[in-house]
Amino acid sequence: MKRLLFLFTVLAVLLTACEGPQGPPGFDGFDGLDGEIIASSAFEIEIDFNAANNFEYFEAYGFNVLPSDVTLVYILWETIDGQDVWRLTPQTVYFNDSSNLVYNFDFTQDDVRFFLDGTTDFNALGDEWALGQVFRVVVVPADNVDGIDTSDINAVLSASNIKSFDFR
Repeated sequence: MKRLLFLFTVLAVLLTACEGPQGPPGFDGFDGLDGEIIASSAFEIEIDFNAANNFEYFEAYGFNVLPSDVTLVYILWETIDGQDVWRLTPQTVYFNDSSNLVYNFDFTQDDVRFFLDGTTDFNALGDEWALGQVFRVVVVPADNVDGIDTSDINAVLSASNIKSFDFR
């Protein structure tokens, strides 16, 4: 019986938590790599494609982009009853003469390039296809893209907590 009492006493002492004084507060951490904050950024840009710019346009981000970040580009396709309709690029337009026009992009860690591609004669394009094209660029940490329907700009903006855009 003494052994059982001794065993319970030892277990009670071992399982009892002690709490000492609280230590000094630590430094705030970063949610990122090497001190970089993981955050989504976005901007809108209006571009005129023409022969002078070789039907392409480069735009520097103006903020830090990590090598693992993903750039998504949407084009303002139309406006219906005051609502903007955005489409994920690349987007292809097919013409009656069997030619096509592709609004496309590529990106690096430093900039994004918008360009026209396809089989149509870019010099013969009407202004509605080449001038005043509005794009929305969303840079998202790669971890935030998983499971999101990237074709739906509202889903991407909501998941990335983006509420406003810098217009360039």
